[in-house]
Amino acid sequence: MADKPINRNPITTMIEQQYTDLFEQFRSELDANSVVGLNRHRDAAYVTFRQIGFPTSRQEDYKHSNIARTFDTELGLNLRNIPIPVNPYDAFKCDVPNLFTHLYFLINDRYYDQIQPDDNLPEGVFAGSMQLFSEKYPEIFTAHYNKIADDSDNGVVAYNTMFAQDGFVIYVPKNVVIEKPLQLINILRGGVDLNVNRRILIIAGEHAQVKLLICDHAVDDVHFVVTQVTEVYAEASAQVDIYELEENSEKVTRLNNVFSRQKENSHIVTSGITLHNGYTRNNYHFRLEGEYAEAHVGGLAICDKSQHIDNFAFLDHAVPHCTSNELFKNVLQDKATGVFCGKILVEKDAQKTLAYQTNRNLCASEEAQMFSKPQLEIYADDVKCSHGLTTGQLDEDALFYMRARGIDQEEAKLLLMVAFTRDVVDLIRIDTLQDRLTTLIDKRFRGELMRCGNCNVCK
Repeated sequence: MADKPINRNPITTMIEQQYTDLFEQFRSELDANSVVGLNRHRDAAYVTFRQIGFPTSRQEDYKHSNIARTFDTELGLNLRNIPIPVNPYDAFKCDVPNLFTHLYFLINDRYYDQIQPDDNLPEGVFAGSMQLFSEKYPEIFTAHYNKIADDSDNGVVAYNTMFAQDGFVIYVPKNVVIEKPLQLINILRGGVDLNVNRRILIIAGEHAQVKLLICDHAVDDVHFVVTQVTEVYAEASAQVDIYELEENSEKVTRLNNVFSRQKENSHIVTSGITLHNGYTRNNYHFRLEGEYAEAHVGGLAICDKSQHIDNFAFLDHAVPHCTSNELFKNVLQDKATGVFCGKILVEKDAQKTLAYQTNRNLCASEEAQMFSKPQLEIYADDVKCSHGLTTGQLDEDALFYMRARGIDQEEAKLLLMVAFTRDVVDLIRIDTLQDRLTTLIDKRFRGELMRCGNCNVCK
């Protein structure tokens, strides 16, 4: 097993050492309570983690987010994969009117299997436990799990692979269209401060179509550090929509990594909406490797107090005639901090690429901070690529115009902030979800959405 580099910070090394020791001590329990498909990847991930450790602010892409320090606390891990005593149907009541979905739950990082299979899914579709899928479809699972989740420079991904024991899988065969969206509810529950490591795998065959809404909710008033790794495969002409809605408590650290691989004519839309959080880092790694593939990546965060949001997006155009569009917006109040780093890579043979990157930020207080770094790396000469960045405060002329028409100052500010978020919401291709998000955003700015809007136990 590889030794750790000698130039790492001693405090960081000590943090990491406690988890490598834990892994070595409880490796047999991890294997016994998971499945072969996940277990076979642990050793390689362990070696990588020992080599690179957690990301720190010494790394350029993490300059404003010291991930290692988020693990510097006494965190419990459910190493024996013990079921958590919670009935998600009592804990969660979806208040999105007319959003009829196929509903599934992850309790921390374990799939909630006390549920009858959804007989309304089209024939051949699988949606459910990662453990079960790996045993039912071992060849498909082996061909996709942990294949594009690159941990070579991301210690969080390696760490997640070391400890993940279950997760959620969607498999949609060739030519199958799922008309009704799927909804995955991630419920965080624990009596002590807890580390949660979950996996999500989405496989869409040729001409398949699926939409997934992922909702994150914290139930208990303890600290959670969550690592989540999502892998998305879109075969030729497949369409995959992934929408993530974060409504966690201020005691939640969420380290989210999304990797996708797209074949020709495929279409992926993903949008991450953070309405309430503590400390969030989203990594998006998209590779367009089939001609005429499209990727639309968006994000919106509304942060106040001392909340932190960091979005990193890397889009790799590997072949000609592909299109990508990034749109990330942040509204920062009080002492909130926002970070955006966007990278578009256009490889040598990727002619006729269309790639657009936009980051807009609104600092609604003098103490809020925003750090942005848009980047283009282009090796082809027949392309249309651009990036745009603005960070500022509310438009004083617009405020004056609205006040002159009888709208008081606070209401005018609120209306401008809601309008600022609109184009990110418009990326979502579920009309009822768009409408509900507009209402939730309005509530968030009015201070009415303090924690989980959809969790009975959080009210």
